[in-house]
Amino acid sequence: MVNERKHAPTLRTVIMVEETIRGLTTTSAASIADIKRSLPKQVNHNALMSVLAYLERTHSIKVTLHGVSWIKKGTVRSEKQVQ
Repeated sequence: MVNERKHAPTLRTVIMVEETIRGLTTTSAASIADIKRSLPKQVNHNALMSVLAYLERTHSIKVTLHGVSWIKKGTVRSEKQVQ
């Protein structure tokens, strides 16, 4: 039996991808290549695909033929909510 290592993204990677997608998709969908170019750090392709699958399962993004779009509403907390 072969032991395959799957690329599991860290929480820091998930947050970095989320923020990048939110910034890119304010007006239109972004391609995966656009997301990769805009990330502040390089992310393994399989890890990025895992993050996108997770965000799609949690209804944060929509993946279509045109690209990836952020769809989750109300994700920005105000200072009153934090305090």
